[in-house]
Amino acid sequence: MDEAIAEQIEYYRERAGEYDEWWVRRGQYALPPELERQWFHDVAQAETALRDFAPTGRVLELACGTGLWTRHLVGHAQHVTAVDASPEVIEHNRERLAGAPLNIEYVVADLFDWQPPSAAYDVVMFTYWLSHVPDDRLAEFWSGVRTALKPGGRAFVIDSTSPSPQPSGGRPEQRQLADGRQFTVLKRYWSVDELESDLRSRGWSPMVYTTDNQMILVATAATGPERAD
Repeated sequence: MDEAIAEQIEYYRERAGEYDEWWVRRGQYALPPELERQWFHDVAQAETALRDFAPTGRVLELACGTGLWTRHLVGHAQHVTAVDASPEVIEHNRERLAGAPLNIEYVVADLFDWQPPSAAYDVVMFTYWLSHVPDDRLAEFWSGVRTALKPGGRAFVIDSTSPSPQPSGGRPEQRQLADGRQFTVLKRYWSVDELESDLRSRGWSPMVYTTDNQMILVATAATGPERAD
């Protein structure tokens, strides 16, 4: 599993320069017109959901990427700690947020090794990251999120779901860069029921729902005892 995680990190480091092309659906990531319309419709719904969630105070953004979601914290958060294993995407994030009226601390770290400070944040946020957490690391990961939050703190999650039923658990998925290089990453497509059940069993009080097509959203707070896996 350590080798699989290392390859996943390497993939996102190498993909840093083309990640935004995927988001805006250009080049090899272009979609047929109807699927493109659905994608940007979902993006708008997710952006509205985050705005309604209002991530105020001190925010910890895990797997912050190139800043596509960091930029939406402007106007809400007072301080952001943005963490990613890729220094390359951190640099894109810095450039995107340059001049923003927001105090941002950047941390380059493997999220499976990095320990956040205890009870330091009002919000922990991560987008398109939970689906890459191996099943046997979920307990440790959610425990770290809980540890990072102040009492009454909240978490906000955006990720992939699938319009058709998928097998439970993460599985290897092949990814190809524009230059043809291929990598294997772990990917899990959570369903609403599956993710809600998992979080409730860990002592969270989640609201889990989807956009109209292929995004899953979670707004949650820790309200019960943590499960000992």
